[in-house]
Amino acid sequence: MNGILPLYKPVGMTSADAVYHARKILHIKKIGHSGTLDPSVDGVLPLAIGAATKAVPQLMASGKVYTGEITLGFATTTEDLDGDVVTRTPLANPFTQAELDQALRQWTGEITQIPPMFSAVKVNGKRLYEYARAGVTVDRPKRQVTVKQFKRTSEPVFDSEKGTQRFKFEAAVSKGTYIRTLAVDVGRTLGVAAVMSQLTRIKSGGFTLAQAVSLADLEQHAKIGTLSAVIQPIDIAFAALPQVDLTPEQYEDVTHGRFLTLKLQAPRIRLHYAGVLKAIYRLDHQQYRPDIMFLTNEKNE
Repeated sequence: MNGILPLYKPVGMTSADAVYHARKILHIKKIGHSGTLDPSVDGVLPLAIGAATKAVPQLMASGKVYTGEITLGFATTTEDLDGDVVTRTPLANPFTQAELDQALRQWTGEITQIPPMFSAVKVNGKRLYEYARAGVTVDRPKRQVTVKQFKRTSEPVFDSEKGTQRFKFEAAVSKGTYIRTLAVDVGRTLGVAAVMSQLTRIKSGGFTLAQAVSLADLEQHAKIGTLSAVIQPIDIAFAALPQVDLTPEQYEDVTHGRFLTLKLQAPRIRLHYAGVLKAIYRLDHQQYRPDIMFLTNEKNE
Protein backbone atom coordinates (compact mmCIF):
# COMPACT_ATOMS: atom_id res chain seq x y z
CA MET A 1 0.00 0.00 0.00
CA ASN A 2 1.51 3.30 -1.15
CA GLY A 3 -0.04 6.74 -1.16
CA ILE A 4 -1.04 9.85 0.74
CA LEU A 5 -3.95 10.02 3.17
CA PRO A 6 -5.29 13.44 4.17
CA LEU A 7 -6.30 12.56 7.74
CA TYR A 8 -8.43 14.74 10.03
CA LYS A 9 -6.80 14.93 13.46
CA PRO A 10 -9.23 15.94 16.22
CA VAL A 11 -8.49 18.07 19.27
CA GLY A 12 -7.08 16.03 22.17
CA MET A 13 -5.00 13.64 20.06
CA THR A 14 -1.28 13.89 19.33
CA SER A 15 0.02 13.51 15.79
CA ALA A 16 1.94 10.42 16.94
CA ASP A 17 -1.32 8.91 18.23
CA ALA A 18 -2.98 9.60 14.86
CA VAL A 19 -0.17 7.74 13.07
CA TYR A 20 -0.43 4.87 15.60
CA HIS A 21 -4.17 4.43 14.98
CA ALA A 22 -3.70 4.63 11.20
CA ARG A 23 -1.07 1.88 11.38
CA LYS A 24 -3.46 -0.35 13.28
CA ILE A 25 -6.28 0.25 10.83
CA LEU A 26 -4.17 -0.18 7.68
CA HIS A 27 -1.91 -2.95 9.08
CA ILE A 28 1.17 -1.19 7.79
CA LYS A 29 4.11 0.10 9.82
CA LYS A 30 5.67 2.49 7.32
CA ILE A 31 3.59 5.64 7.84
CA GLY A 32 4.84 9.18 8.46
CA HIS A 33 3.21 12.59 8.69
CA SER A 34 4.09 15.92 7.11
CA GLY A 35 4.04 18.37 10.01
CA THR A 36 3.06 17.92 13.65
CA LEU A 37 -0.22 19.25 14.99
CA ASP A 38 -0.35 19.98 18.73
CA PRO A 39 -3.01 18.07 20.73
CA SER A 40 -5.06 21.27 21.14
CA VAL A 41 -5.09 21.85 17.37
CA ASP A 42 -7.34 20.03 14.92
CA GLY A 43 -7.25 19.83 11.16
CA VAL A 44 -5.54 18.29 8.14
CA LEU A 45 -2.65 15.91 8.85
CA PRO A 46 -1.41 14.35 5.59
CA LEU A 47 -0.06 10.85 6.19
CA ALA A 48 2.52 9.33 3.84
CA ILE A 49 2.07 5.57 3.49
CA GLY A 50 4.66 3.08 2.27
CA ALA A 51 6.86 4.45 -0.51
CA ALA A 52 5.12 7.83 -0.13
CA THR A 53 7.25 8.61 2.94
CA LYS A 54 9.87 9.84 0.47
CA ALA A 55 7.39 12.54 -0.60
CA VAL A 56 7.10 14.12 2.88
CA PRO A 57 9.55 17.00 2.12
CA GLN A 58 7.52 17.84 -0.98
CA LEU A 59 4.27 17.85 1.01
CA MET A 60 5.77 20.12 3.65
CA ALA A 61 7.15 22.53 1.07
CA SER A 62 3.65 23.36 -0.16
CA GLY A 63 2.92 25.42 2.95
CA LYS A 64 -0.05 25.42 5.30
CA VAL A 65 -3.21 27.44 5.92
CA TYR A 66 -4.78 27.92 9.36
CA THR A 67 -7.83 29.54 10.90
CA GLY A 68 -7.85 30.43 14.55
CA GLU A 69 -8.37 32.98 17.27
CA ILE A 70 -6.10 35.42 19.08
CA THR A 71 -6.94 36.72 22.55
CA LEU A 72 -5.33 39.91 23.83
CA GLY A 73 -4.88 40.65 27.52
CA PHE A 74 -2.88 37.74 28.90
CA ALA A 75 -0.04 35.37 28.00
CA THR A 76 0.83 31.78 28.90
CA THR A 77 3.92 29.61 29.17
CA THR A 78 3.01 27.73 25.98
CA GLU A 79 1.63 30.69 23.97
CA ASP A 80 -1.72 28.87 23.79
CA LEU A 81 -4.41 27.91 26.31
CA ASP A 82 -2.60 24.72 27.35
CA GLY A 83 -0.09 26.63 29.48
CA ASP A 84 -0.18 28.53 32.74
CA VAL A 85 -0.92 32.26 32.68
CA VAL A 86 2.32 34.19 33.24
CA THR A 87 1.37 37.75 32.29
CA ARG A 88 -1.82 39.81 32.42
CA THR A 89 -2.26 43.18 30.71
CA PRO A 90 -5.99 43.93 31.13
CA LEU A 91 -7.36 46.14 28.37
CA ALA A 92 -9.21 49.24 29.60
CA ASN A 93 -10.47 49.92 26.09
CA PRO A 94 -10.68 47.76 22.95
CA PHE A 95 -8.37 48.19 19.99
CA THR A 96 -10.01 49.45 16.82
CA GLN A 97 -10.33 47.15 13.83
CA ALA A 98 -7.84 49.33 11.96
CA GLU A 99 -5.28 48.94 14.76
CA LEU A 100 -5.71 45.16 14.79
CA ASP A 101 -5.42 44.91 11.00
CA GLN A 102 -2.29 47.07 10.99
CA ALA A 103 -0.68 44.83 13.63
CA LEU A 104 -1.38 41.71 11.55
CA ARG A 105 0.06 43.35 8.43
CA GLN A 106 3.33 43.98 10.25
CA TRP A 107 3.78 40.20 10.55
CA THR A 108 3.15 39.43 6.88
CA GLY A 109 5.94 38.58 4.46
CA GLU A 110 9.46 37.34 5.26
CA ILE A 111 9.84 37.44 9.04
CA THR A 112 12.19 36.14 11.73
CA GLN A 113 10.75 33.87 14.42
CA ILE A 114 12.15 32.43 17.63
CA PRO A 115 10.50 29.03 18.33
CA PRO A 116 8.57 28.85 21.63
CA MET A 117 10.14 26.98 24.54
CA PHE A 118 7.28 24.48 24.41
CA SER A 119 8.13 23.16 20.93
CA ALA A 120 9.83 20.15 19.36
CA VAL A 121 12.83 22.10 18.03
CA LYS A 122 16.11 20.51 19.13
CA VAL A 123 18.90 22.44 20.88
CA ASN A 124 22.04 20.50 21.83
CA GLY A 125 20.26 17.21 21.15
CA LYS A 126 17.24 17.90 23.37
CA ARG A 127 13.74 19.10 22.50
CA LEU A 128 12.92 22.60 23.70
CA TYR A 129 9.87 21.31 25.57
CA GLU A 130 12.17 19.07 27.62
CA TYR A 131 14.09 22.13 28.80
CA ALA A 132 10.82 23.98 29.43
CA ARG A 133 9.38 21.18 31.57
CA ALA A 134 12.57 21.20 33.61
CA GLY A 135 12.26 24.95 34.13
CA VAL A 136 15.37 25.69 32.06
CA THR A 137 15.46 28.45 29.46
CA VAL A 138 18.00 28.16 26.61
CA ASP A 139 18.95 30.30 23.65
CA ARG A 140 16.75 29.36 20.72
CA PRO A 141 17.83 29.50 17.06
CA LYS A 142 16.14 32.17 14.97
CA ARG A 143 14.48 31.04 11.76
CA GLN A 144 13.27 32.80 8.63
CA VAL A 145 9.70 31.99 7.64
CA THR A 146 7.18 33.38 5.18
CA VAL A 147 3.71 34.55 6.15
CA LYS A 148 1.91 34.81 2.82
CA GLN A 149 -1.38 35.95 4.34
CA PHE A 150 -2.43 37.01 7.84
CA LYS A 151 -5.85 38.61 8.09
CA ARG A 152 -8.62 39.14 10.60
CA THR A 153 -11.81 37.26 9.69
CA SER A 154 -14.27 38.32 12.43
CA GLU A 155 -15.49 41.30 14.40
CA PRO A 156 -13.35 41.72 17.53
CA VAL A 157 -15.08 40.86 20.81
CA PHE A 158 -14.21 42.97 23.88
CA ASP A 159 -14.79 41.68 27.42
CA SER A 160 -14.60 44.67 29.79
CA GLU A 161 -14.81 42.49 32.92
CA LYS A 162 -11.86 40.27 31.96
CA GLY A 163 -10.02 43.03 30.12
CA THR A 164 -9.59 40.90 27.01
CA GLN A 165 -10.29 41.23 23.32
CA ARG A 166 -10.43 38.34 20.88
CA PHE A 167 -10.80 37.96 17.13
CA LYS A 168 -10.57 35.23 14.51
CA PHE A 169 -7.94 35.11 11.77
CA GLU A 170 -6.69 33.17 8.76
CA ALA A 171 -2.99 32.66 8.03
CA ALA A 172 -1.19 31.08 5.08
CA VAL A 173 2.41 30.27 6.04
CA SER A 174 5.55 28.41 5.01
CA LYS A 175 6.77 25.29 6.78
CA GLY A 176 8.30 25.87 10.20
CA THR A 177 6.05 28.80 11.09
CA TYR A 178 4.66 28.84 14.63
CA ILE A 179 1.17 30.37 14.68
CA ARG A 180 1.34 30.58 18.49
CA THR A 181 4.33 32.85 18.16
CA LEU A 182 2.56 34.98 15.55
CA ALA A 183 -0.23 35.57 18.07
CA VAL A 184 2.29 36.67 20.71
CA ASP A 185 4.04 38.90 18.17
CA VAL A 186 0.76 40.65 17.34
CA GLY A 187 0.24 41.36 21.02
CA ARG A 188 3.79 42.71 21.33
CA THR A 189 3.15 45.04 18.39
CA LEU A 190 0.04 46.33 20.18
CA GLY A 191 1.88 46.60 23.49
CA VAL A 192 -0.14 43.92 25.33
CA ALA A 193 0.13 40.25 26.25
CA ALA A 194 -1.49 37.81 23.80
CA VAL A 195 -2.20 34.15 23.31
CA MET A 196 -3.41 31.86 20.53
CA SER A 197 -6.77 30.74 21.91
CA GLN A 198 -7.83 28.37 19.10
CA LEU A 199 -6.33 26.88 15.94
CA THR A 200 -7.40 24.65 13.04
CA ARG A 201 -5.25 23.65 10.08
CA ILE A 202 -7.49 23.89 7.03
CA LYS A 203 -4.89 23.11 4.35
CA SER A 204 -1.64 21.12 4.26
CA GLY A 205 0.26 19.28 1.56
CA GLY A 206 -2.24 20.60 -0.98
CA PHE A 207 -5.17 18.94 0.83
CA THR A 208 -8.07 20.90 2.32
CA LEU A 209 -10.13 20.23 5.42
CA ALA A 210 -13.03 19.14 3.20
CA GLN A 211 -10.85 16.34 1.77
CA ALA A 212 -9.66 15.09 5.16
CA VAL A 213 -10.84 11.68 6.41
CA SER A 214 -11.50 10.88 10.06
CA LEU A 215 -10.07 7.76 11.70
CA ALA A 216 -13.60 6.38 12.01
CA ASP A 217 -14.19 6.84 8.28
CA LEU A 218 -10.79 5.32 7.50
CA GLU A 219 -11.66 2.25 9.57
CA GLN A 220 -14.95 1.90 7.70
CA HIS A 221 -13.21 2.11 4.31
CA ALA A 222 -10.74 -0.55 5.47
CA LYS A 223 -13.60 -2.86 6.48
CA ILE A 224 -15.47 -2.62 3.18
CA GLY A 225 -12.36 -2.56 0.96
CA THR A 226 -12.65 0.98 -0.43
CA LEU A 227 -9.36 2.45 0.77
CA SER A 228 -8.47 3.48 -2.78
CA ALA A 229 -11.24 6.07 -2.51
CA VAL A 230 -9.39 7.97 0.25
CA ILE A 231 -5.69 7.12 -0.22
CA GLN A 232 -4.34 9.34 -2.98
CA PRO A 233 -1.52 8.29 -5.36
CA ILE A 234 1.99 9.51 -4.49
CA ASP A 235 2.33 11.68 -7.56
CA ILE A 236 -0.39 14.02 -6.31
CA ALA A 237 2.43 15.56 -4.24
CA PHE A 238 4.35 16.27 -7.46
CA ALA A 239 1.39 17.32 -9.62
CA ALA A 240 3.09 20.61 -10.54
CA LEU A 241 5.99 18.79 -12.26
CA PRO A 242 5.85 17.79 -15.94
CA GLN A 243 5.03 14.10 -16.43
CA VAL A 244 7.03 11.84 -18.73
CA ASP A 245 5.70 8.38 -19.66
CA LEU A 246 8.65 6.03 -20.00
CA THR A 247 9.19 3.47 -22.72
CA PRO A 248 10.22 -0.03 -21.57
CA GLU A 249 13.79 0.78 -22.56
CA GLN A 250 13.80 4.04 -20.60
CA TYR A 251 12.26 2.33 -17.60
CA GLU A 252 15.05 -0.24 -17.68
CA ASP A 253 17.53 2.63 -17.50
CA VAL A 254 15.66 4.18 -14.58
CA THR A 255 15.64 0.93 -12.61
CA HIS A 256 19.44 0.98 -12.80
CA GLY A 257 19.67 4.66 -11.83
CA ARG A 258 20.97 5.74 -15.20
CA PHE A 259 20.78 9.28 -16.55
CA LEU A 260 18.23 10.20 -19.23
CA THR A 261 18.50 12.56 -22.17
CA LEU A 262 15.08 14.06 -22.94
CA LYS A 263 13.73 16.90 -25.05
CA LEU A 264 12.77 18.91 -21.97
CA GLN A 265 14.24 21.79 -19.99
CA ALA A 266 12.15 21.59 -16.81
CA PRO A 267 14.26 21.62 -13.59
CA ARG A 268 12.46 18.51 -12.26
CA ILE A 269 10.15 15.96 -13.85
CA ARG A 270 8.10 12.98 -12.70
CA LEU A 271 8.56 9.69 -14.51
CA HIS A 272 5.68 7.28 -14.97
CA TYR A 273 5.67 3.71 -16.17
CA ALA A 274 2.49 1.70 -16.73
CA GLY A 275 0.52 4.60 -15.25
CA VAL A 276 2.43 4.72 -11.96
CA LEU A 277 4.99 7.21 -10.61
CA LYS A 278 8.43 5.57 -10.54
CA ALA A 279 10.89 8.43 -10.04
CA ILE A 280 11.55 12.15 -9.82
CA TYR A 281 14.49 13.24 -11.95
CA ARG A 282 16.28 16.61 -11.96
CA LEU A 283 18.04 18.39 -14.82
CA ASP A 284 21.81 18.60 -14.44
CA HIS A 285 24.14 19.61 -17.30
CA GLN A 286 21.60 18.79 -20.02
CA GLN A 287 20.85 15.37 -18.58
CA TYR A 288 18.21 14.18 -16.15
CA ARG A 289 19.56 12.46 -13.05
CA PRO A 290 17.78 10.56 -10.24
CA ASP A 291 16.36 12.75 -7.49
CA ILE A 292 13.78 10.58 -5.68
CA MET A 293 13.11 6.94 -6.58
CA PHE A 294 9.75 5.20 -6.19
CA LEU A 295 10.51 1.90 -7.91
CA THR A 296 8.47 -0.11 -5.37
CA ASN A 297 5.39 2.02 -6.01
CA GLU A 298 2.48 0.08 -7.49
CA LYS A 299 -1.19 0.81 -8.10
CA ASN A 300 -3.36 0.38 -5.01
CA GLU A 301 -6.17 -2.07 -5.59
